[in-house]
Parts: sequence; structure tokens; C-alpha cells
Amino acid sequence: MGLYHRPSFRILASRLQEPRRFMQIVQGPRQVGKTTLVGQALEAWRGRFVSAAADTPAPPDSSWILRHWDMARELHDRTGRAVVLALDEVQKVHRWAEVVKGCWDEDGSRKRDIRVVLLGSSAFLMQHGLSESLAGRFETLFLGHWGFAEMREAFGLAVEEYVYFGGYPAAAALRGDETRFKDYIRNSLIEPVLSRDVLANARIEKPALLRRLFALACDHGGQVLSYNKMLGELKDATNTTTLADYQRLLESAWLLAGLSKWSGARVARRASSPKWLPLNTALMTGMAQEGREEFRNRGELWGRLVETACGAHLFHECRRLGGELFWWRDGNDEVDFVAKLGKRLLCVEVKSGRPRQRLSGLERFRREHPGAEALLVGGGGERLDAFLSRPLA
Repeated sequence: MGLYHRPSFRILASRLQEPRRFMQIVQGPRQVGKTTLVGQALEAWRGRFVSAAADTPAPPDSSWILRHWDMARELHDRTGRAVVLALDEVQKVHRWAEVVKGCWDEDGSRKRDIRVVLLGSSAFLMQHGLSESLAGRFETLFLGHWGFAEMREAFGLAVEEYVYFGGYPAAAALRGDETRFKDYIRNSLIEPVLSRDVLANARIEKPALLRRLFALACDHGGQVLSYNKMLGELKDATNTTTLADYQRLLESAWLLAGLSKWSGARVARRASSPKWLPLNTALMTGMAQEGREEFRNRGELWGRLVETACGAHLFHECRRLGGELFWWRDGNDEVDFVAKLGKRLLCVEVKSGRPRQRLSGLERFRREHPGAEALLVGGGGERLDAFLSRPLA
């Protein structure tokens, strides 16, 4: 396979060619190629650059930023040319935003052409620093989980392989050995995210509870499971507020989402039970005891995996387009997903098995929302591979 460029590569490479105006903030989950993408952009830059990563067992202090910034300044002053400074996992550095702000503003006042790229895999820590200190000085570039079209083009995955093995590029090479695949997902991906991006950077009284919540959410991917029901399954879980707080932390690491029920009223949405959506199906299959054949042969299990793959695709598309994703149910009528994109409303039902005659959920939702679009994926509707391959707009 030749060198693959994700679509965001062109955006970043183009921005680096522009006059110094904003810092570039590249955010997204671990192991989706943020460092690789920035490296490709630096190569396309064809100029001088300084690059360093703070993803070490013991997070460096603010002198780490100053040291590398001074290297970029020395290179700029010596050559008289623009220099790119790229700092990876910068959110791990204490007071990072305050230090970056001081250096950026000083360079601006001294007319130094140092173009800055900052990478981070913790939304919670990155957003706190950006909103507190760097307002007006940056623009963001989000790099999400790989979609089916990307995995097919880069690694030749068929749609059923993508549904099971998910959208982590490094895991694609392990699809011929499920034991290695599961070990990679659990120990090289999930564990570093939980230990480095969540537990090490937030006050968590019950870390074991957070881990069990994540495992339970993956086990119930594609299902609605209330906090009260979770209290009965999780030891040491004493109240729903703690579970909701831990859910937000897991969401900040881009592991999963707890979708709210669509009601048209924001207050009611917040009060609803969440539909648990792992944002990469590899998180479900990597944590599961069942293997690929068992998933494929058990209709309900495979159906939830297909629904999760579709939900993750919709979630990332909604994020790209500035929309929101929900689920809907009223009595016996339900719709798997409701995407709100500005004034556009799209309801999506996913069927992975035989075609069903009754699609009362879609029909009723459209009656109650006359302007809504309805889409059936599988079961006689749009093919799964076609749906997972196309953008919403």
C-alpha cells in the first residue's frame, strides 16, 4: 500500500502555507493517526520545523514547551524563514495553555513567523486550556475514528471486516489473528486511554467503577440502558450522578457517547436514559469474550454491532457538520437514530437481518415530524456498505 493521506491532511497542509494567523489545534482519539497526519503535513511543508511529544510516563513541566519553542526561535532567527513548531500531547504539560499563550503573543509582537501545531487526545484537558487562555488565537482540526471508506481504501477491508474490526488503522494488520487483535485493543489502546487520558487527569474517587462502566457500556453498545439499571449491575455505584460524570469523562476521551432521547425539548433530552454508543466497533469486539464467528452467527449480537457501526458513522458525520445525534421511542414505536443537522432532521433505522414488513417507527416519526427524512439501512433499504461510505452532506 502506498502512502495514504486522510482528507484532513490537505486541510492542515494548506493552513501551514498561509501567513501566520492562528495556531492549529489537532484533536481526536488515540491511535487514529494524528501524529502521522502532522508528520505528513510537515513533510509537505518542505521548510524548517521542530517537533516533540509530551506523551511520556511522567508528564513534563512547562520548561519542556519553552525549550522546544526556543529551538524554533533560534532556527527562525538564524535562517530568517518561517518555522513550524509541532507539540504532541501538549495537554499533559502543567500550565500548557498559559505558557503557549505567552510564547505566541511574544512572537507576534516581535514579528517572528513561527507557525504552531498542537496535538491532543483529551477533549476535557484541551478544551479547558483553549477556552481559558487561548481564545481567538487558534482554529481546530478534528481527526476522528477511521470510517469504512478510509479503511477500505487504505487496507482493503470488506464491510463485514470493518463492522467487526472497526476503524483503528494499526489493528487492521491484526485481523488475521483475533487473539492479537483483542490484546492490542485492550492493552495498547483502551488501557492507555483510561490510565493516561482519563484517570491521570481528573479527580476520580472510584477508578474501578469507571472501568466497569466503560466495559458495561461496550457490552450494551447500541442499547438503551438507564443509569438506574446500571446501578444494579455495578458494584460501588451509589448514585446516578457519579455515573453521569464518569460518562462525560469517557466521552471526553472519544471512547463512547451516551445518546439522549429525541423529544424536541432540550430539558427532556437531558433527563432521558442514554443509548450507549461506542465510537469504534473495535471497542466492543475487543472487550467481548465472543469471537468473530460467534458474533456473525448470533443474529442479535451481529445486529447490535452493525447498528453501532452505523451509529458511529452518523455520530462522526454529525460532529463534522455541527449537528447532534439522538434515539427515539414512543410506546412500541422506535427509531434507532435521529440526526439533527440545522433545520434538517434525518431518522435512520438499521436492519441487519431479514427485511421487515413493519417499519412503524419510521412511519410514525415522519407523521409527527412532516419535514423529516427517513432512511432504512439494510433489510431492503440502502446497502450497509453504501451507507457507511457516504457523507451526510
